[in-house]
Amino acid sequence: MGISFDNTYCALPDRFFERRAPAAVAKPQLIRINRALAEELGIDANWLESEQGLAVLAGNTVAEGSEPIAQAYAGHQFGHFVSQLGDGRAVLLGEVRDRSGQRRDLQLKGAGQTAFSRAGDGRSALGPVIREYILSEAMAALGVPTTRALAAISTGETVFRQEGEVPGGVFTRVAASHVRVGTFQFFQARGDVEGLRILADYVIERHYAEALEAEEPYLELLRGVIERQAGLVPHWMSLGFIHGVMNTDNMAVSGETIDYGPCAFMEEFHPECVFSSIDRNARYAWGKQGNIALWNLTRLAEALLPLLAEKPEEAARKAEAALSAFPEQFQENYTARFRAKLGLEVGVSERTIQETLRLLAEQEVDFTLFFRRLTQVAQGEEAGGLAALFSDRAAFEAWFAGWRELSRDERAVAGMAKANPVLVPRNHRVEQAIQAAYAGDYSKFERLLEAYAEPYADRAAYADLEARPKPEEVVHQTFCGT
Repeated sequence: MGISFDNTYCALPDRFFERRAPAAVAKPQLIRINRALAEELGIDANWLESEQGLAVLAGNTVAEGSEPIAQAYAGHQFGHFVSQLGDGRAVLLGEVRDRSGQRRDLQLKGAGQTAFSRAGDGRSALGPVIREYILSEAMAALGVPTTRALAAISTGETVFRQEGEVPGGVFTRVAASHVRVGTFQFFQARGDVEGLRILADYVIERHYAEALEAEEPYLELLRGVIERQAGLVPHWMSLGFIHGVMNTDNMAVSGETIDYGPCAFMEEFHPECVFSSIDRNARYAWGKQGNIALWNLTRLAEALLPLLAEKPEEAARKAEAALSAFPEQFQENYTARFRAKLGLEVGVSERTIQETLRLLAEQEVDFTLFFRRLTQVAQGEEAGGLAALFSDRAAFEAWFAGWRELSRDERAVAGMAKANPVLVPRNHRVEQAIQAAYAGDYSKFERLLEAYAEPYADRAAYADLEARPKPEEVVHQTFCGT
């Protein structure tokens, strides 16, 4: 019964965190337990749904073995460095070993004020709880490395946000860890080389064990983080996903997607597409995510310089050499993802991918529907539904004829169904689930979770979720809102 905690981060020096118990809430009610994830973590889902489990997930009780802390970190936010950020509304309850032996964090978001709250209330509105639950579980089902959702709780209290007074919630997030690029920057900003070394050793042991045997383990750590991000971000982009706030404090060194604030899946394709209400200069647009990933990784490399070599010039040379691998790694993964989506064999020119995306942008074609319809055509259906997505039929016909000539590899064509989801969490559907939840109705939330659990399956019961929003349903921007 209960949760078998096996904590390590709280054993690090006190300057890494603040010891802080979550703040109690008035009338917690269970919205949902992710029973499959609980099983994976070796946690009894029935206990989580019990009165004792609810009290822990709401923050009203500290479970036996839990050592709650708020983690310290810094970060570049929209390019501007802030030397102290930290968990301002989250508390790490501790760590568990999952069924495969991997260490996983359990964190409560919306758990009250900490030393890092910076005048915030430390609480979460219910909307962001619903959003992160849907988005993170959908991403996991899509095959993207991501943090996960274990539980959603309503607090029986209200919080004041941009849209006014709204119900509060608490979200239980599961992560490989919550160490970020910004965690390293926290110690760099203080000239704390010992702290950097302790943190790097911790991350190597937890996430990059292969670096332990390397001649230069800290350089190998940097290379490992670079390689994982060079795979993660193209995966996002192949699904039309825009993170929205790729600040350095939102880049996990584990290689997982973390922090689902103003994120979204594109509808009409455009490389400059953004959704974050505060990204006024399109810094984190869809097409810029690769460049931003490299920018963030460069900040990590800067933080690690004191560990790479005694002489600054030698350390810089090693860091630059490691970073120079990113563009090629990124491009290889990006090309492979889009070749799979188009059903093209290895060796086909990247120009075909570029021309396809250019056409989608010019014609303002729905990203997910295009690849869904193209997959159906590859499976033998008529091309009428695909052609109907384009306003300029002649431009489409010219492109389509060229694609037909190139899509001759049977295995590549067959693989399109595994690269092109039938369903992604469309913004308006998520917003509808949030608004219904505010009114106490969780049926839309539950239905979306059921649908997105099998995003590559063609199921008639969820066909309506494929459709683009009606004009009055369009969500133009998403907000952090927590």
